[in-house]
Amino acid sequence: MQTLLIILIMLASVLLSFLVLIQEPKGGGLASGFSGGTNLMGVKRTGDLLEKGTWGLVIAIMVFALIVNVMSPSASTGGGSGLTDQITPTAPAPTTAPIPPVTAPEETPGSDTAQ
Repeated sequence: MQTLLIILIMLASVLLSFLVLIQEPKGGGLASGFSGGTNLMGVKRTGDLLEKGTWGLVIAIMVFALIVNVMSPSASTGGGSGLTDQITPTAPAPTTAPIPPVTAPEETPGSDTAQ
């Protein structure tokens, strides 16, 4: 089931990229100087259909991603997410012998180093 949802996300992403590239830009930009009068006999509602399709695919991708996240195996086992398992080491760290405390060297009586 999870593989099917991932394939649907990939398919919706490719379709979304095509829909975005097909749409006519809304802003003035460089293309506005060259496109004067090209839409005289064109279809007027194509932009609305492309825009609704874009929003539908965006919402579908978000819903599919949330479903994949909820259905992940780590959510049912309670062991945390896969990223947490990768960050937290599973094997215990190697232990080392404790370092003995450092003590100051004892001074020998009779030796004076001050001059």
